[in-house]
Amino acid sequence: MPLVASLPDSERMRLLRWIASPQGTDASAYIVAAPTDNEFSGDDESLAWEADGWEEFH
Repeated sequence: MPLVASLPDSERMRLLRWIASPQGTDASAYIVAAPTDNEFSGDDESLAWEADGWEEFH
């Protein structure tokens, strides 16, 4: 990875520490940006729950 190899040692160590650090949970991401109303399907989308017609793919 030429871009990483071209980093000064101090920046390469900083990058490695960032990669190795715990990144948090999904919950921490939703604190920053809450889900929108359309992000998850709901019961009003009846086709999302339709199971008929998938037998040929089993």
